[in-house]
Amino acid sequence: MPRQEAIKKLKEQLVRRHEALQRAVDGDLSLLRELHQEKTGDVLDAAADSVQDELNSQLVEVESRELSAIDEALERIANGTYGDCQSCGKPIPLTRLGAIPYATDCIACRREAEQKTTPGGAVKWNRVFDNAEVDPV
Repeated sequence: MPRQEAIKKLKEQLVRRHEALQRAVDGDLSLLRELHQEKTGDVLDAAADSVQDELNSQLVEVESRELSAIDEALERIANGTYGDCQSCGKPIPLTRLGAIPYATDCIACRREAEQKTTPGGAVKWNRVFDNAEVDPV
């Protein structure tokens, strides 16, 4: 399959994922609003609600970050730079884009960036979204 045809399919996938995430974020935010309006029974109920609020807000944050990454990928498709590594300029392999359609760099540049950002090159998976230069995985 030619690269342009594959990118067209990836664009369709990105648009579908964007729509699904947007619905999820909207639903999660709606749920958070509803939970804040409800009165809790006792201290244990309040603690459980607080934990649930925190989990929901973290989920919304992760989904929002992915939405931003998808928006940026769609912009790159529109301006013709999608699929090119932002670090070295070489084409990102289609297998990588298939796995992470909003990837901004090739595997070699990603590995190099990870080695620079973490001691010993170990990836801190719980912090993968904290650095704007790191692709959401």
